[in-house]
Amino acid sequence: MLTKNKQKFIRSLALKKVRDAEGVFLAEGPKVVEELLDKFVCLSLLGTHRYLESASAQTAMHGAQHIAEIIPINDTQLSQLSLQKTPHDVIAVFQRPQEATDVALWKDIPTQSLALALDDIQDPGNLGTIIRLADWFGIEHIFCSPATADAFSPKTVQATMGALGRVRLHYTPLPSFIQRLKEGTPIYGTFLDGENLYTQPLTTNGLIVMGNEGNGISPEIRKLCTHRLLIPNYPAGRATSESLNVSVATAIICSEFRRQAVEQE
Repeated sequence: MLTKNKQKFIRSLALKKVRDAEGVFLAEGPKVVEELLDKFVCLSLLGTHRYLESASAQTAMHGAQHIAEIIPINDTQLSQLSLQKTPHDVIAVFQRPQEATDVALWKDIPTQSLALALDDIQDPGNLGTIIRLADWFGIEHIFCSPATADAFSPKTVQATMGALGRVRLHYTPLPSFIQRLKEGTPIYGTFLDGENLYTQPLTTNGLIVMGNEGNGISPEIRKLCTHRLLIPNYPAGRATSESLNVSVATAIICSEFRRQAVEQE
């Protein structure tokens, strides 16, 4: 049964301070919820009867890591609970994973594989899209500056379309983290005065730094980048937009890294 206190609590999860204090996050819609059920502990699963009785819901619930409670709700209650403009049959409250804070546990990741670093990405939609892109291109770790948007905000969670369950995010001061990486680890950054992305040999390991939507990569981190890349516009010299959206730029860069990796296999 949906109590008033439960309804008030779910609505309060729009606030970061509440999510942080409770160690939980909210997900909405069958696609996102079903993708996350076997990745995180579900504290509350609230769905309409048509959803809870559907084949996809039954399959997802059967494979879930753990569901503490299942609460049937009607369409009116769904609309009152949802943070989305168009509610989609199911809402779930998940327990956030316990994240290690010891940088020493992370510092070998960019030496052994390709990882992303996000330098003050502000827009939750951009962050969610980047997480989804990382999942698509097989990048399992993203290192975020403390000022980067919250990966567990409702808008970010929705934009990941479930990829949040397969990509680990680590919030840490990026300059000190980069300085602790093994000597020789490639640190890639995107710059307007960089070298053409498509003419540079790219590695299968290293850290790709993506900068803030308005200011790009911060000066402190610019100094730490060992490779400066440019996504060229076409044709060269043509008047065009000042820059690309950061999630679009991330897609282009990750695609070229993986294209070259396939050619090297």
